[in-house]
Amino acid sequence: MKLKIKITGPKVHDVGYRPYLTELAMRLALRGFEVYNDDEERLQAVIALIEGDKQRITHFYNAVRKERPQLADVDNVASEEYADDVMPLWQSASINTASQMNKAIPLLLDMRDDLKEMKGDIKEMKGDIKEMKGDIKVIRKTTDATLEEIKGMREEFQPGYASNFRQMQSDIRAIKDLLGMC
Repeated sequence: MKLKIKITGPKVHDVGYRPYLTELAMRLALRGFEVYNDDEERLQAVIALIEGDKQRITHFYNAVRKERPQLADVDNVASEEYADDVMPLWQSASINTASQMNKAIPLLLDMRDDLKEMKGDIKEMKGDIKEMKGDIKVIRKTTDATLEEIKGMREEFQPGYASNFRQMQSDIRAIKDLLGMC
């Protein structure tokens, strides 16, 4: 038995439909399988040609109607009998693997370049951190010296402060006595 399945919608290309359908065909051990992208009346289309026994083809078609790649936007899944040749599954899988690799390689190269740039940025940041550590050491030394200076000033003022405080307490008591508040 042979079947042509047409999946149409605004977003069925570049969402992983061909690898998804290929993997499904492999799980079901279909003898023949082809899949390709097409366009139909301003909509994207994915066409799958499948060959195998009726039970496996029915299972494949039902799965395609119920499941889809996460980013796909599908309007319709239709099928019709198909009479022409369908290539062997292994051959279609090889072609699709090459197609996916051609898409992946430029992305992987871009990622490699981005990683190299990030490594350079990290090295620069490490240098900045070392410089900041040096600045922090200088600030600590300055802060320590300032604290020592403040302590010295406090010690200079403290004896006078204590006698002035005692004098103020004595004056406050005298005022309270005069006002009869004691």
